[in-house]
Amino acid sequence: MSAQNSAGIQTLLDAEREAQKIVQKAREYRTKRVKDARSEAQKEIDDYKKGKEEEFKKFEKEHSSGNKKAEEDAKKETDAKVKEIGEIGNKSGGKVVEQLLTAVTNVKPEPPR
Repeated sequence: MSAQNSAGIQTLLDAEREAQKIVQKAREYRTKRVKDARSEAQKEIDDYKKGKEEEFKKFEKEHSSGNKKAEEDAKKETDAKVKEIGEIGNKSGGKVVEQLLTAVTNVKPEPPR
């Protein structure tokens, strides 16, 4: 009878070891699946981020070119105004200098009121 009990105990111990192996394999599989899911999620995040960065660069390029055109237009307008002011200065510069010299040399002092 003791041999039967020993054999029964041995069978239970073998079954327990087998169950522990199955549980260990299940844990390893779950851990592997979690790691795979994380790496796949990170890959999707990186792809999404890359797509959004490209979209932003395209958007920035389209809108910054409009700024360049506005800058060029402003520069042309400013150059035209500077040229106009220079022409007016050349045209009436002598008269202005003459009026300044006259005002400085012909002083008419008046007492304060």
